Amino acid sequence: MAAPPFINHEIPWTSTIPANKDKPATLFVRERNGTKPNKPREPVLMLHGRSVPALAGFDLQYGKYSWAENLADAGYDVFVMDLQGSGRSTRPEMDNPRNVNPAQKYLLEVHPGGASAPVQYTSQLDNSQSNWDEVHKVVTHIKDLTGASKVHLIGWSAASQQLGPYAIQHPENVKSLLLLAPIFPPNGRQSKPGTRWDPPVSLPVSAPPAVFGFPMTLTTKTGFATAWDRDVKCHKQREEGMVDVVWKAIMENDATGATWGPDLAGAPEGVMRVKNQYWWGWNSTTVPLDGTLGSDVPVLIIYGDLDSTVNTSPDLGLLYFSVPALYKTIPGDHKLMFRLACAGHQIVWESQAKTVHRYSRQWLKDRTVEGLAKGSFFLDEDEVLTPLD
Repeated sequence: MAAPPFINHEIPWTSTIPANKDKPATLFVRERNGTKPNKPREPVLMLHGRSVPALAGFDLQYGKYSWAENLADAGYDVFVMDLQGSGRSTRPEMDNPRNVNPAQKYLLEVHPGGASAPVQYTSQLDNSQSNWDEVHKVVTHIKDLTGASKVHLIGWSAASQQLGPYAIQHPENVKSLLLLAPIFPPNGRQSKPGTRWDPPVSLPVSAPPAVFGFPMTLTTKTGFATAWDRDVKCHKQREEGMVDVVWKAIMENDATGATWGPDLAGAPEGVMRVKNQYWWGWNSTTVPLDGTLGSDVPVLIIYGDLDSTVNTSPDLGLLYFSVPALYKTIPGDHKLMFRLACAGHQIVWESQAKTVHRYSRQWLKDRTVEGLAKGSFFLDEDEVLTPLD
């Protein structure tokens, strides 16, 4: 079956990021409309995590890895977005090589050069509120375009920091929430005392301990491969050559980053430019607010058994992450969680991607998976489900 054709949207936006506040910006969104004849449009919005651009994660044009195509084939109108600072959306202060982490400037000595001078924008790039603003803008655009009253939300990794709070704040816009390998810090930054969602400090952050001092970091191909390799422990968990396939897709969505980086036979190897963010409002205090999640907004969580990113030591404070803690903290009963055997944090490009596709199609159709509407389960290598509750 031919893949549903795509339309690339560039949504005009007046930025709320401090780095380019009140200036014109563009939010990139790709649409794959798989709506069947004589059927209403049922939109799905997919949001990337902290580093990987949205199209490389959700619409990889290799084999059957495009999750967006898979859902469009099932009849959904699928939208894949980049927040500012990522992928094909506006990237304020990120085209200047001087604005990288000073400890990484050696990576840019040859390509493009000129990074050795002091950082020019000495704060993090964006924040929770600007992220929520941009998600709301795109959700509103999708509703106006499709005529739908609500949108299904799908987020991978750190997208939970945007979509979880957004669903609590705007349940009137959200039909369901699917979080893949979600980052959840139970002890994460609180909002300003006495408020529900206000920033805990003035923005941009200009005082320790929250100051970053620069708007972006760099990830090299070697660093990307090493992080992925850490989670690969099963036979046939990942196809041969997938690191090269995925890195190529990442570079195709970072035209400037592709011209930067260590010298490789006279040409740049390329780097992934990753924005620095300041996040708050996604923690054990906010998740139960209003009893929204798991009731007004049904929630499905999927993560890999080998994922070394999403579950960390409680001793790490703000960097203590726990998927089971997120599941337990969600107040409503309409919540599901699946831990998949032989899958890591990069599950969208591994063999278990097929399970993610299958489960997501079931979820969007009925808000159930394998006939289940609630509970937590482990799916082993033989595809046998065992309850974890």
